[in-house]
Amino acid sequence: MSTIEMLPQTTQPSEDFSSGIIVSGSDDAFVLTDDNFLAEDTFAAFYRLRPFPHPTWRPHLAAYWILELGFGLLSLFALLAFLAAVPIVNFIALGYLLEAEGRVARTGKLRYALPLLPLAPRLGGIATGIWVWWWIVRLVADAASDALLISPGTGIAAAWQIVLILFSSAVAIHLVLALARGGRLSLFFWPTPLNAMWLWKQFQQGNYLNTAGSAVQEFMVALRIRHHFWLGFRGFVLAFAWLFVPTALFSALRDTSKPGQVIVTLIGGFLLILVLSWVPFLQARFAAENRWRAMFELRFIRELYGKAPIVMFVSVVILYAQSLPLYLFKVAALPQDVYGLITPIFIASIYPAKILIGWAYSKAVRAEKRAWRILRWPLSLMLFPLLAFYVFVLFFTPAIGAKGRAVLFQHHGILLPWPF
Repeated sequence: MSTIEMLPQTTQPSEDFSSGIIVSGSDDAFVLTDDNFLAEDTFAAFYRLRPFPHPTWRPHLAAYWILELGFGLLSLFALLAFLAAVPIVNFIALGYLLEAEGRVARTGKLRYALPLLPLAPRLGGIATGIWVWWWIVRLVADAASDALLISPGTGIAAAWQIVLILFSSAVAIHLVLALARGGRLSLFFWPTPLNAMWLWKQFQQGNYLNTAGSAVQEFMVALRIRHHFWLGFRGFVLAFAWLFVPTALFSALRDTSKPGQVIVTLIGGFLLILVLSWVPFLQARFAAENRWRAMFELRFIRELYGKAPIVMFVSVVILYAQSLPLYLFKVAALPQDVYGLITPIFIASIYPAKILIGWAYSKAVRAEKRAWRILRWPLSLMLFPLLAFYVFVLFFTPAIGAKGRAVLFQHHGILLPWPF
């Protein structure tokens, strides 16, 4: 790993922190895993929300805090949706979901379900500011194009081309100055001369380049892009290893008149029901401990079922209930630009379900004894027909989907959250 990993504090003896040195704080434990270093106050600024101002004494600050939090949530989901829509890059989105799931699984606290939330307003502000000015430049470019089309070779068309060049250059300078000052959303709509004056004063002090370079480096380290990609890639590979054989058998039926194919499909469906019941919690264990072997410790997951059958039953049912409607988007091959509108639906459906899986895993790990049999056995018996119904519905998705039998291997609730 090449970043500094901050892990929420936990009391579980099964945690494996051998990859780094734990430095405990009041609320969190920081695991230093490489030669990149962030001061604790800088790391706290990236990973902890600002304290909520008193709503009576400072109502305006409290209202701004709420607006900033809401904007951060929207920015975070928009970022995840963008990442999930790009092949290969979508492993980062899956890694972030697993990171959030693992933090909740380690601590049992839902406040750790949004690791990058303090960073999201800044990212969202940069993206929104650039997007707004891009649309303004695009409107001017359309006007210049229309003038060239209507009156080619005239002075009006030439004037519009000059206006486009000057305006585009001014917008580019404005964006650079806003980014140089910190990239807050308000700075993209702040007068350009004020941003330029601020930057000139910083250059006069003589330490702006070093300060700006350190700030950018710390910001990129806090994003932990490589960590999330590697976590998502491994989480995908390990879950796919469990799901591949049952799904391949389940998709074998091509001619109902051949008994052999029918039997193979039924065997695959039965195995798929079993695998779907435990893979979400194996993945949560992997995300919590960041160990390859954790994804194959099935006996441990079976013991957890005996300790917290209710929460694990409910979380599994919700996971697949929320992922099943996503297959409706596979009915037809949609235009490429439409996927950007659909991917947020996938993120909004899968994210809460994975957090619930992590929370149920945490509750089961912390349970001291097994639940009563009068709870365990009925819930286990109820889970089988519910998953059988899910698999039964899944069987018909190749008939209505544009991707054919490939749609059976996607398993959106466990694998990549993308609509392709």
